[in-house]
Amino acid sequence: MPILKQNFYNQNTLKVAKNLLGCFLVRKKEKKIIRVVITETEAYRGFHDLASHASKGKTERNKIMFGKSGHAYIYLVYGMHWMLNIVTEEKNFPAAVLIRGVNLLNEKGETIKKLDGPAKLTKFLGITGKLNGLDMAQKKILWVEKGEIKNKKIIKSKRVGVDYAKHCKEWKWNFKLDL
Repeated sequence: MPILKQNFYNQNTLKVAKNLLGCFLVRKKEKKIIRVVITETEAYRGFHDLASHASKGKTERNKIMFGKSGHAYIYLVYGMHWMLNIVTEEKNFPAAVLIRGVNLLNEKGETIKKLDGPAKLTKFLGITGKLNGLDMAQKKILWVEKGEIKNKKIIKSKRVGVDYAKHCKEWKWNFKLDL
């Protein structure tokens, strides 16, 4: 499958979040390749998105969000769970897509394991803060390949766990494949 290049990520975050559904998240660990299908994403976009880490400006933690699109923004929550995001849009405009769910498939393309939740998928794939800032448009350690799902049905809903985000908590920026 062809890898998604930097220009794929350098567009509107909501479009990227939807278009990542059905694509393959690929992790290379030593000589082993693990390929999973992205089934759920969530968009975080700009300074006015109160659910975004960037809503209070640029910090040491979120500086990757202000960089070049296509790079991994990986951070720790609750002191124990890694979250994988991919930076989107143009440099200096903070935006990213959180990968919230994936499915592991067998050789026939059938789901053998669902990893619902961003912490479950990062643990399964061995994704940690050591990969923060990684260029995901390069086929090295972690990348995304074009998906094969045609006419995919997408369910839009409110983002998960952002009740603190005032009016932004109502935004339907969570996207799931209707499988």
